[in-house]
Amino acid sequence: MRERIARLLAVLILLWPAASWTQEKTEQVLSLTLEDTILRTLKNNYGVAIQVMSPEIAGYSVARAKEKFLPTLGFGVTDRSNQSASYSWLETTGTTITDYYDYDASIQQLIPTGGTLTASLINYKNKSNSRFQTVNPRYGSTLRFDLRQPLLRDFGIKVTRNDIIVSQNSYEKSEIDLEKTIADIVYTVEEAYWNLTYSQENLKVRQQSLKLAQDLLAKNQRAVEVGTLAPIEILSAQAEVATREADIISAEAEVKNNEDRLRTIINISEDEMKLALPIKPVDLPKFEERQVDVEEALLTAMQNRPELKSLKVDLRTQDLNVSYTKNQLLPRLDLTASYYSPGISGDRILYLNDNPLSGVIVGIVPGPAREAMKDSLGLKYNNWTVGLTLDIPLNTIFSRAAHTQAKLELEQALLRLKNQEQIIYLEIRNGVRSVETNYKRVQSYRVARELAEKKLQAEEEKLKVGLSTNFIVLTYQRDLSNTRIQELRSIVDFTISVASLEKATGTSLKNKNISVDQVMMSR
Repeated sequence: MRERIARLLAVLILLWPAASWTQEKTEQVLSLTLEDTILRTLKNNYGVAIQVMSPEIAGYSVARAKEKFLPTLGFGVTDRSNQSASYSWLETTGTTITDYYDYDASIQQLIPTGGTLTASLINYKNKSNSRFQTVNPRYGSTLRFDLRQPLLRDFGIKVTRNDIIVSQNSYEKSEIDLEKTIADIVYTVEEAYWNLTYSQENLKVRQQSLKLAQDLLAKNQRAVEVGTLAPIEILSAQAEVATREADIISAEAEVKNNEDRLRTIINISEDEMKLALPIKPVDLPKFEERQVDVEEALLTAMQNRPELKSLKVDLRTQDLNVSYTKNQLLPRLDLTASYYSPGISGDRILYLNDNPLSGVIVGIVPGPAREAMKDSLGLKYNNWTVGLTLDIPLNTIFSRAAHTQAKLELEQALLRLKNQEQIIYLEIRNGVRSVETNYKRVQSYRVARELAEKKLQAEEEKLKVGLSTNFIVLTYQRDLSNTRIQELRSIVDFTISVASLEKATGTSLKNKNISVDQVMMSR
């Protein structure tokens, strides 16, 4: 006997760690509060990740549009040699050779009014083998300022900055669209979270209902054994147990479906997905009275809904496009103005008796290139021109397609805005009505559940003394189970309707202290 007990203890000791590990493994769950679920979703969800990139992309579009106001630098170097036959022995014997060397630099700047301002410095060197040259080589330098300012078409700060303003509007719209995406995701998380909570609580109610039916079946079986109940009476209890077991199977499937949906929304890590841990919602739906005024909710929605903000940005963009295309219908009248100061220098050749025709060179007076540049930069010689140029494209006279299209798109944007306002108006009214209706449903089902509990308790007491039947007790059990489920469903529906109303008024992110900047920084 002692040996048998010792063997049994040894087996138990060996199996104990494995049994403990198995129990610990099966009890592992992924416990999540609603806040944790929302934060994990905003960090991991692909839809949010895609939309987060839009403001960054739009920001680069703004930077690219602003680059038009960066100056443009220009540099040029030309070295060429011309050779030609001499027309006269007086010019040169053989071949006339002239060498040119030019180099210049310029900077061009777009100014806010739409004009362009250009400053340039042009230099050259000219050397020839022709006879009778009095200056050879020659150096020249010219400092020049040019202005071209549109007076009709393309005139004005607004027209010049048109593409910048459009890109800034696109950036603002991308942030608003991100806000809408976040609000949609938050509501989707809330809905999935509370539906999972409901399905798990529904499973518990189904299990409790099965336990009641099994207890009644056990009592009936004992009564049949002692002969106080006919065997036929067991059939109804057995059928009810089977029915409630089927209800549990359906409830378990609903729990799995809602868990999978929440996992997909959260986009949980691969390791957690492989473990397939059951998700346990920590928070329970809260039921508290909400006083909601339709007019106040509507006013809040008109101020906060991202859809309206986005459409208003579109409206501004289309209005800007109308102004721009209207300007493009004008003829091009440009004011042109130039100021330039030349400078010259070179080696002066001295001939016998100051007569170049003698061909006898008696000396050279050097003239460096810097003297020409000095005269030019010193504005020694002043020259200027002012003029007007008129260009009338015929397509702006006979065709106004672009401007007409812009006006139609503006009208279309306005209609979209009004249509969205109507949609929001309907959403607010439905949302307020849903909150009020679900609140009343909870109250009614709560009373129904309390009465069903009392009714079942009384009927069970009557059954003990033989004043009731199994059929009535089973019916009351099912009634209690149904009212519990209906109460739970109404509480979850109330919680979801409150979240839906917050989304409809555009206050869900504010109420949860979620900002677009925080979401962008967290990724």
